[in-house]
Amino acid sequence: MRQINPPPRLLMGPGPVDADPRVLRAQSAALVGQYDPWMTDTMGETQALWREVFVTANEQTLIVDGTARAGIEAAIVSLVEPGDRVLVPVFGRFGHLLREIVERAGAEVHVIEAEWGAVFPESVIREAIDRVKPALVAVVHGDTSTTVAQPLDGLGEYCAARGVLLYVDATASLGGNTLPVDELGLDAVTTGLQKCLGGPSGSAPATFSPRAVAAITERRSVEAGIRAADEGVSPRRIRSNYFDLAMIFDYWGPKRLNHHTEATSALYGARECARIVVEDSLAATIAKHELAGRAMVAGVQGLGLQVFGDLTHRMNNVTGVVIPDGVDPDGVRGAMLTDFGIEIGTSFGPLQGKAWRIGPTGYNARKDAVLTSLAALEAALRRAGASVPVGGGVDAAFDVYSATP
Repeated sequence: MRQINPPPRLLMGPGPVDADPRVLRAQSAALVGQYDPWMTDTMGETQALWREVFVTANEQTLIVDGTARAGIEAAIVSLVEPGDRVLVPVFGRFGHLLREIVERAGAEVHVIEAEWGAVFPESVIREAIDRVKPALVAVVHGDTSTTVAQPLDGLGEYCAARGVLLYVDATASLGGNTLPVDELGLDAVTTGLQKCLGGPSGSAPATFSPRAVAAITERRSVEAGIRAADEGVSPRRIRSNYFDLAMIFDYWGPKRLNHHTEATSALYGARECARIVVEDSLAATIAKHELAGRAMVAGVQGLGLQVFGDLTHRMNNVTGVVIPDGVDPDGVRGAMLTDFGIEIGTSFGPLQGKAWRIGPTGYNARKDAVLTSLAALEAALRRAGASVPVGGGVDAAFDVYSATP
């Protein structure tokens, strides 16, 4: 049986991307018991670091063990009760994912849709809130399937004034795009490590406002075997045991409820991802993504290619490229992988076969990664028969970097 020995790759798709070596080193550290004082101190440090990344004072800022989708499921199943009305604005694949998870939680789902590549005007979401009168609005911030980010300014305040909770899926955007949780009045936000935050998939950082915590703890129901004698079973208990945030809050809090065994190595990685962002500063991390994204857009346009989507609301960390006529989409992607060791992304749904997605994201939001990817894309396009300006992509990206102090 062979050893695990992956080939060298530069992962320039929408995510996952290459993990920062410091994160991988942190994950190789020795294990300790989950209630060892060193471990509980490390959990507390992890919470404090992630508060800085989320830009929040929320006490309930923690890690859900599992991929980014685990964080989404935990937030929704813990906030939504069967029969609740939930509004889901959909402008890409991952809005449809929120819709499905909400449906499976037993809610009455109301959907509004925008064309892929566009976002919602604030007035459209507000009108839908007034019409539907939901208990929860669940929205994606940055949807990598369409490469655009939904503006959220004013939405938290509007929801709070109407007694509506606001959940935001920031899996693909946090760390690479501005998202100050408290300033925006967001009640629940979850993310993953594998995009802008420079880590591997497997941990879901999350934060919850006091309003969200109150809604969740109203349904608190501790499982049998660790339930105190004076604790009953709530008739409104959260429908998942593993994703029961009321118990997870107690696991991360002073009670140290024995809900699950912490994924220790994953915790080390999540802590290191946040530590690196805080060490570099969140502002510098976002600026790094903005510069790399701007250079990538210039490079794509320098090759005579069209950038997909609303450029005004483009995410910093992923660029959509309209595939030129007469080019085999999978052939070009395959050549970049086989000949250059570079992976770029395909697309889903109505964009399948029509757009590639290239992500200067996380650890790969670097000048060398951007320039190498553009050079490889040019070569692969030429070999596929496309006519593109010689050196046009690299030169245009160089110009962006040269003009930036």
